[in-house]
Amino acid sequence: MLYPQPMAQDDKSQLIREHIYLVDILVGRMATQVPSFMNRDDMKSAGMFGLIDAANKFDGSKNIQFKTFAEHRIRGAIFDEMRKLDWFSRSLRDKYTRISRAVADLENSLGRDPEDHEVAEELEMSLSEYHAQLAQVSHLGCVSLNETLDHSDDGDTFLDNLETTNPFDTPGHRLEAEELTRVIAEVLKFLNEKERQVISLLYYEELTQKEIAEVMGLSEGRVSQLHSQALIKLKNKVRSRISPY
Repeated sequence: MLYPQPMAQDDKSQLIREHIYLVDILVGRMATQVPSFMNRDDMKSAGMFGLIDAANKFDGSKNIQFKTFAEHRIRGAIFDEMRKLDWFSRSLRDKYTRISRAVADLENSLGRDPEDHEVAEELEMSLSEYHAQLAQVSHLGCVSLNETLDHSDDGDTFLDNLETTNPFDTPGHRLEAEELTRVIAEVLKFLNEKERQVISLLYYEELTQKEIAEVMGLSEGRVSQLHSQALIKLKNKVRSRISPY
């Protein structure tokens, strides 16, 4: 539904009442993407702030559906709250950065995606130690997907273009979004089969990691490892391709 701008306070309240169901839906979808100590009440509280923020900032004159705009704000508010809680320590950030740099360096030197054992060797650790670190930084990878590509407050995120949904639907923005979607589709081809399957099942089919593990016949830990590795590769490859745009 589209609304004129400016809106009266009663209209904003109506928007919130009509779309409060979105908070529960998005919390359910995102439950596996947040750390275990961030419970559903924390997520719902942050999501409600996102919905209220969406109602306050919505501009119906831009021919944007409020539902799409609100989903973007709700999801962003939940991840913002996660960052405020600072659940990832500096040591985890350092581990994530080291892995990301090692993968990027090996891609440049080998001219292809490195195998797990090659990344582990580059990091001077055993394969099991590498897999353990991938599991440790898995949620940090999710947060990085929800960071904006240009580090602005309201720009595109990796996930916006991965899901090909964008609330800011202007002709110029559509052209940028189409190009970014093309780039992401291109780099997805560089993931190995299992990594692509995990990304597809998690972000397109919206399965939980437990469900993905059952579908693929893997442990949840292995799915988490594949997820982390795929996000690291995506982040490196997309950032290296979007600078001209």
